[in-house]
Amino acid sequence: MWLLVAREAPPDAPFWPGRHLLAAVDAVLWPLLWVMVFSAAPAPMGVVGPFVSALALLAGLSRLHRALWVNHRYRFTTWRWGRVVAVLLLVGFVMKVMLVV
Repeated sequence: MWLLVAREAPPDAPFWPGRHLLAAVDAVLWPLLWVMVFSAAPAPMGVVGPFVSALALLAGLSRLHRALWVNHRYRFTTWRWGRVVAVLLLVGFVMKVMLVV
């Protein structure tokens, strides 16, 4: 038996001055970082490198469109993953302090 559950759309993001500019930077920065990571690989990537670059370009264009023209639906990637990285850094710092003591 199939059970389909429709999720409610998230509420619109609050507007504040500068949101469009920061959203555009965030939208372009992450796909660009993926291209840089795959282009700096120590071993030849073959077809995977250009494929990831093409996907990153398409994702970047889609994200830029959402950041500029549908800004109330754009969610910041840096904010989402920045929290994860901050928690991991905090856990690592606590572990290091506990090993020194």
